[in-house]
Amino acid sequence: MSHTFDDPSLLELALSHRSWCAENAPAESNERLEFLGDAVLGLSVADHLFVSMPTMPEGHLAKVRSSTVSAPALAAVARRLHVGQAMRLGKGEAASGGADKASILADAMEAIIGAVYLDGGFEAASRFVVGEFGAMADEASIGPGGRDYKTRLQELTAQVYSESPSYKVSAEGPDHLKTFSARVRVAGVERGTGTGKTKKEAEQAAASVAWNAITAEQGSPEPSASAPSKNVAATMAGQ
Repeated sequence: MSHTFDDPSLLELALSHRSWCAENAPAESNERLEFLGDAVLGLSVADHLFVSMPTMPEGHLAKVRSSTVSAPALAAVARRLHVGQAMRLGKGEAASGGADKASILADAMEAIIGAVYLDGGFEAASRFVVGEFGAMADEASIGPGGRDYKTRLQELTAQVYSESPSYKVSAEGPDHLKTFSARVRVAGVERGTGTGKTKKEAEQAAASVAWNAITAEQGSPEPSASAPSKNVAATMAGQ
């Protein structure tokens, strides 16, 4: 999903960080668009969840919305759209890696949503939001933990076995290049193993294997992933 701007200057504004504006006064930053986009994002996601999940209780809806509009989620979408490559940053911010800072990317993503709203109205903005965040919202609705497999495994084992999983982690390699391996046991049986660059990654990988195995046994296989969306470069090319 993408949006072709009738007014390309709105997209330029959405990609203008305050550090760039400080060096190019009196240029305006994307902060006001960020404020607007935050509201548009929240309403668009709430509307999508309300319509597409008619049986979901209010408390669960609120958790899914919160997960979908969080700063990490915004930054993840911005990275997928290559927003950082298009950002206008001050020299110092650019040199310090600002193009990949989660806070800058999250704010810019909200500003882009605000720009789409001003350019095409709420319907266009909602289409854009659902196109870029809808799959994430649907995925988060699977369980309060979304893709946090440790949380999901914890909840699943509590329901199925009335106990919590246990993890055993080991590490090998030099301090600067360690590889962690994790094993998870459920009800006294090893149900999954995984590796990662950190202890957390290894545990998540092991939990994923265990969660998929147990849900398959229970008759609830893991849903397939959605196809990626067009990036912001394609949006700008269509101006």
